[in-house]
Parts: sequence; structure tokens; C-alpha cells
Amino acid sequence: MKTDMDRKLRDFVGAKTAKTFSDVLGIETVGELLRHYPRRYLKKGELTPFDELEVGDQATVSGRVKKVTVRSLDSKQEIRPDEVNKYRRHKTITKVVVTDGRNDLELAFFNQPWLANKLTAGTAALFWGEVTMFRDIMQLKGPGTEILDEEDLSEEEIERRAKPFRPLYPASAKLPTATIERSIKIVLDNLDELDDPIPELIRKKEKLIGLREALQKVHLPETEKDWEVAQKRFRFEEALVMQTILAQRRAVTDALKAVPRPRAEGGLLDDFDARLPFKLTEGQAEVGEEIFADLARPHPMHRLLQGEVGSGKTVVALRAMLSVVDAGGQAVLLAPTEVLATQHHKTLTKMLGELAEQGMLGGAERATRVGLLTGSLNAASRRTAMLDAASGSAGIVVGTHALLEDKVQFADLSLVVVDEQHRFGVEQRAALSQKSGDATPHVLVMTATPIPRTVAMTVFGDLAVSTLTELPAGRSPIKSSVVPAKERPAWLERAWERVREEVQKGHQAYVVCPRIGDEVKNAADEEGEFAAGAEDEAGAKGKPRPAISVIQVAEVLEQVLGDLRVEILHGRLPADEKDSVMSRFAAGEIDVLIATTVIEVGVDVPNASTMVVMDADRFGISQLHQLRGRVGRGKVPGLCLLVTDSWPASASRGRLDAVASTTDGFELSRIDLENRREGDVLGVAQSGRRTSLKLLSVLRDEEIILTARHVANSLISVDPELTDYPVLRSFVRSALESEATDYLEKT
Repeated sequence: MKTDMDRKLRDFVGAKTAKTFSDVLGIETVGELLRHYPRRYLKKGELTPFDELEVGDQATVSGRVKKVTVRSLDSKQEIRPDEVNKYRRHKTITKVVVTDGRNDLELAFFNQPWLANKLTAGTAALFWGEVTMFRDIMQLKGPGTEILDEEDLSEEEIERRAKPFRPLYPASAKLPTATIERSIKIVLDNLDELDDPIPELIRKKEKLIGLREALQKVHLPETEKDWEVAQKRFRFEEALVMQTILAQRRAVTDALKAVPRPRAEGGLLDDFDARLPFKLTEGQAEVGEEIFADLARPHPMHRLLQGEVGSGKTVVALRAMLSVVDAGGQAVLLAPTEVLATQHHKTLTKMLGELAEQGMLGGAERATRVGLLTGSLNAASRRTAMLDAASGSAGIVVGTHALLEDKVQFADLSLVVVDEQHRFGVEQRAALSQKSGDATPHVLVMTATPIPRTVAMTVFGDLAVSTLTELPAGRSPIKSSVVPAKERPAWLERAWERVREEVQKGHQAYVVCPRIGDEVKNAADEEGEFAAGAEDEAGAKGKPRPAISVIQVAEVLEQVLGDLRVEILHGRLPADEKDSVMSRFAAGEIDVLIATTVIEVGVDVPNASTMVVMDADRFGISQLHQLRGRVGRGKVPGLCLLVTDSWPASASRGRLDAVASTTDGFELSRIDLENRREGDVLGVAQSGRRTSLKLLSVLRDEEIILTARHVANSLISVDPELTDYPVLRSFVRSALESEATDYLEKT
């Protein structure tokens, strides 16, 4: 469906301006421009002649600069215009006298000395603020200003620029907000009636304005209410498109067939439960029942299992896999890395004990096998693992993407458990489905990154969501502290002392680094520079130094902790070496493990009590929360030290302070969302496409999302292909063709 929104921008603003939009913002069509919403609105007063200004008014005036002076508030001396840049960090006052040709008005700008080079004598500009009197001189308090070009001095243009609510757009020096504003006005003035993706009945029911009116009010508001009602409409539109996609996917999933796997009494699951050395939490029991109910249905389960680090997701997933094995099927646990796959295999085997020793001496009467299949297995081990999977001897198979290869076959694959961080998209699901005959396997996605309910509903909207909030009894508390190495170098020295003290108590420690360090070395690496906070000459000029590496830290700790057993672990080590290091660390044969984030998830060493995260500001909030979950897993309290160069007032230090202040993963997830662009969180392209999320906030707009979800379900239930709603169908198709649905490829 071709509409005015699909027309090329050059048809309206000319080739030169259109090329600038394309080069700077990636905007090429009318629709992309009109969906480039203002980032905020500049609130001004009414445009008022100088001789009509009254004290107390919030007013806007148009005039020319008559005189400008800059004075230091410390020395009381006047600063010459060519010296103002030297005073950017000083307390200053810039006084500007503005005239309309008859009357003068004085403005005072604090700590903005550079304005003296912009507001030079003769410059035309708009000024706004509260009208006040100071020593019998009329002034504008806390003034704002917008410089006008000579071509902007028409009465019509000045009145437009001086409107009480001016939109400010995401812009750049090559494409200023004024150019964007002018171009949008040209487009709106020349557009015909637009097709609305929100059906009229829905607009009336939800009290939403139409598309044309919404575009006018969001870009050219006369009142505050104008842009508020327009934004509400566009938030609903974004939510509706997203929820319609998810509703269609749920409908497709519901139509698929799966082999029901009802829970069987007196099988491996009952034997496992009887052997558990602890009691399931209430949450684990409840989620288990939800999963068993899903597995018993003739349609494939698609469920997200989320919970805090250490909340017992692995036990829940293992019970689901055993239930499937009892019902005659097989289960797969798909992990993102070989290290994690191997760790999962060992964990499941250990938890099952003799229940995982089918056909072996000492195996239980009722037992199965837990297979392991990764790309680095030797030929004999790989052949055995593939035979066990194909014959059904291995009821549970753990592996990486190697499980997706054509050669790997299963006797009766029924359940796929997907470990977090692994992109298990449509193609992967299809590959595994082909290994399970005509039926589609049930899918359980696990994540240890807690997600607020509205986020889970948005990102994983085509999955049922189960959440574990309790921690099993016996888990030790974790204390986290920020180590500001640049400000307090002695604190970093103390961190290594703490590591030594913990080792002397019989415990172990992790040291986590952002990178490996075996890349092409830079000058700083070659000189052996290391200290959290060390900067090379380029760094001192503003270029950040490279992230601290495993190799660098290992060299330093060889001197600092040389008498301890220190080893390294990272993803580029050979598989057998990685396995050996992890095995020896788990066995207590290594005191300090210097690693990258390969230990982020799944690694379970109860004796590890301490973690030092180097360049912690290089990691995200969720990742830091995941990392520190590797300590405090036994009876010993955990300690996590976040080493950073970042300054106290910086955003990165704020993130670290947040991590140190709470161990509530859901609270940290909310903080993370509030501090990041939601497009980044959701995986939505920010290229100006009309389907990108721009105004919708999954935290703030929960009610809108819920309403849109209900509407989408109603539409799809009676019209799955949206035959009666061609405009909405076009928007949905556009979303599916863009990067905006990358985040949907999780199931």
C-alpha cells in the first residue's frame, strides 16, 4: 500500500536538503521524517514588544544585541572576548544588552562565557525568560536564547519561532533543529489525507486522535495538551504494531502440534525429588506445575523462566527435562559456549547422581544418560554422544550450536531448554523441529537477567513468563563495593590484600577483565603499563585507554600474588585447556582465576567468596549483577569489588554505585532501563524507520501496552491476516522487514 508517507522527501524539500537528511539521519521518506519526533519542547512566554513587558511575566522578545560584557565573579575583572574560552570552568556572568530600536533590555547569563562570541553586537535573536527588575533595570531572569539568521527575520518566521512551545529535535551541526522544523512544516502543509494504521473504531473507543491531527500537534503544538494527546496516540500506535506481531506469532504457535508429555508417577522425576538434599522453594514448586501443565498440552510450550542469580532455575529446568524423559521423550539443553555447556553437563550429572548412570555399574534401577555434544569433542566422544542421542539412550543432551548440525539426530526430541544469552531464533527452532518429526518441541527459555513485568511482556510477548523471586535457603549474602582506583590507588592495593586474606581462609577468588589481551598490542601494553587509572599520553588528551586485559592483570598479579596459585581462563583457550582450568578451579586446586566474562553464567563454585571486576564501568548493570552471582554460592558470604577509573559525578560511576547499593536484580533492571535508550534494550533499530519505538516506554506505559495487547489479540482472533485492516497490516509488514523485530527472534 503506497501512501504519501512513502513518498521520497526530495519531492517536498528539494534534493539538497533531502540528501542532508539521508546522510545525517538516514531519513529518506516523508513518513520517516514525520516519525522523527521532537525530543522535548522548549517552553517560552508569549512574544511581547519591549514596551509592553511587565514584571512577573514569562515572555519572549525579539531584538538585536547592543552590547555584551563578560566578568569573572571571582576576580571581578572584565574578560576580553578572545579570552572567554579560558574561563569555561570559572564562575562568570555574561551581560547582554538587547534593543528593539527604541527600548533596551538587559540579560544576565551565569557561567556561559562562550555566549560572548555568539551574541556579538548586531546579532539578531529571540530571548525568553521571566521579566524582573534589578536596580531599576528591566531584565529577563534565567534567559534562553535562539540566534536568528537574516533570512529568519520576517514577521511570520519570528512569530513561528516564538511560539510558546517550540519542538527541539534530535539534530546535529549539519542538520540543526530549525532546518528539521522548517522541513516538517513544508511536508505537513503539502500532504493530502493520510491512511491511519489505528482502525477508526479503536481510535474512538480509546479516545485517540487521528494520524493527521496527531502529526500536526506533535510537531506544531499550540498548547501543552496538544503534544500530550499526540504523544499518547503515537505510543498506542507503537504498542499496537508490536503487540499485533506478537499476537500473530502466538496464533501460529497455538496452531502447531506437539506431542503431549504429561507427568508420569513413579518415574525419574519422583526419584530425583526424593533424593534432593533441600526442599524446593514455593516458587520453584509453583513454576514446576506451570511447566508440567504446558508439557501435557498438544501444542508446544513457549515459556520464559526468569529469576535472580541463584534462584534455582537449573533445578526447575532439570525437573522439566526429567518429566519429559519419564513420558518417553528426550530433552536438550542448548548453551551459548562450550565452557558453559561443559559446566551444565557436570552440574546436571552431579545433581542426578546414579540417576544419570543408565547401564553403568552402580546406576539406579531407573536411570538415563546425560550426553554432551560440543564442537571440540574428539571423534570417539562425538560418535558416542551422537549414538546416545539418536538411540534415545541419552534422555538429556547438553550442547552448543553443534546440536543443530544435520548429522545430529534424536530418537524423540520433545523439549528444548535454551540457556540465556543464546540467540535461539526461528532458524534454530526450525532446525531442532526437523529433528523431532512432525511435532514441534516444547521450548523453555531461561534467563538470569531479571526483567520487570512490562519489559518481559513487551520483549517476550509471545512467551508465557514464569518468575522465581525467592532464593533457596542457605545462600549467603553478597557485599559489593566500588574501588575508585584513580582517586584512591591504595584501595586497589587493599583489594589484592583482601583476595590474599580470603585465600588464606581457604577460599577462592575471581578477577574479571573486559578483554583477553592477546590482540595486537598497543604502546601501553608493550610498555607493560598497568594500574586502574593509568593513562597513556593519548588518554590524557581525552582518548580512553584500552580496557584492562586478562594478560595484563596476570602479569601484575604474578608480582602481587606470586605465591598463590593463579591461572587464566578465556574463550580463546583450547577446549580441553578451558575444561581443565574450570575443573581444577572447582576442585580447589586454583586460588585465583583471572577470566573474561566466560564465567558470567552457569559457573558454580561454592568455595569462591571474592570477585574483583577490573574496569567495572566497561560492563553493563545486568552483566555486573550476573558476574557477582558467581560468589556467595556456598556458606561463605560473598564480596564483589568493582574497580573503576570513572569520576564520582559520571554516569558510569552512577551505574556502579547502583550495583553496589542493592542485590535486587529486578530493581537494577529497572534502573538499567531508566538510564538506557529503550531501543537499545529492545533491540529496535533507531534509523528513523516508522516502526521503531520512539515514544513508547515499557516502564511508564504499562497501561497502554496492556490495552494494545488486548486490542491486538481481539483483532487477530477474528482476522489473523488483518485482511480488513490493510494499513495496520502494512505497518506490521514494515516492522517485520526491519531490524525492529530482532528482539522477537528469541523463540
